[in-house]
Amino acid sequence: MHADIIIVGAGMVGSALALALKGSGLDILLVDGAPLEPRPFDPAAPFEPRVSALSAASQNLLERLGAWPGIRARRCSPYAHMHVWDGSGTGQIRFSAASVHAEVLGHIVENRVVQDALLDCLRDGPVRLLGQARVERLQQGEAGWRVSLADGRELQAPLLVAADGANSAVRRMAGCQTREWDYFHHAIVTSVRCADEHGLTAWQRFTDDGPLAFLPLDRDGDRHWCSIVWSCTPGEAERLMVLDEPAFREELGKAFEYRLGEVLEVDPRVCIPLRQRHAKRYIAPGLALIGDAAHVIHPLAGQGVNLGFLDAGVLAEELLKARARGEALHSERVLARFERRRMPYNLAMMASMEGFERLFQADLPALRWLRNAGLRLADRHHLLKSLFVRQALGLDGDLPELARG
Repeated sequence: MHADIIIVGAGMVGSALALALKGSGLDILLVDGAPLEPRPFDPAAPFEPRVSALSAASQNLLERLGAWPGIRARRCSPYAHMHVWDGSGTGQIRFSAASVHAEVLGHIVENRVVQDALLDCLRDGPVRLLGQARVERLQQGEAGWRVSLADGRELQAPLLVAADGANSAVRRMAGCQTREWDYFHHAIVTSVRCADEHGLTAWQRFTDDGPLAFLPLDRDGDRHWCSIVWSCTPGEAERLMVLDEPAFREELGKAFEYRLGEVLEVDPRVCIPLRQRHAKRYIAPGLALIGDAAHVIHPLAGQGVNLGFLDAGVLAEELLKARARGEALHSERVLARFERRRMPYNLAMMASMEGFERLFQADLPALRWLRNAGLRLADRHHLLKSLFVRQALGLDGDLPELARG
């Protein structure tokens, strides 16, 4: 089976890239080990544990791709405010979309909702979807990449795109090197119902063990629900995971200082080890890495999938420009343009999140004083807060056309 481009991984980022190239006239093959059928959505169903904080730039991209109406028709939760504070001190800072004349800072959306909305847009189009197709072997030759599937089928294309997640099989089989390190933290994720409404606010408290986020969810107008991401040491995570629900609710409420009252309900919990990973190169001959296959960032600010969507938008933009100029899409010259635009931005974001996380984990009294004083100062500095809000919206930097307002 031949194609112009094979995209391995039909998650949010891989599907977005396929959709961005949908009308190009290129023969696109989207491959994934899971079935590629959107699930019927039940508005009464519990929230999926894995959610993303979609920025305004990501919303722009999804609107341009035609997927945003499908997301809105399922379930998404806007937030207009952020409140961050140091649980070991008195420092705090509040942000508001109104400070930059925006209605919202972003939307909290279940990952599966985003993926299903993208698949809806791909189902009846020219992009070929190949589900339940696990990649077993890669081989590069003069005609490009030969992809061997576990069921014996063979695929071939001059350009291969790895969008198959943090543990990318394509990245590993292609021999792409990474820099990676363990945070020695695990994240407990689930959805909870609180006594008080969240007020369209994303809340984050920095505890001695790690950050605890309460991200606002909306179920048919019920704003008492939040998605939580609780980062803590492996030992503490193990202890919290084996608690029964009443005991866990009590521990969670105490850790959150009961900012939204008592925690009344908790959905099943999932525990995820946290590890940062960054590919040394995003490209190789005839190969590009995007999304988590290229970089995995700390979930501190919920920027992971937003970076991935920008990867997809920039790669699609560079490929379409190259096609218009008659260049070979798999050439290093074309792919290097994508890498030059995305790698510096991603590295800067990863470095800032790493520095922020280490600052709030520091136990030295001088650093505790410094971060609390810094938070209080920043909370009074309206220009600085506006810059932070612009960063949260994702509207700065070298954006692809799809992500611009």
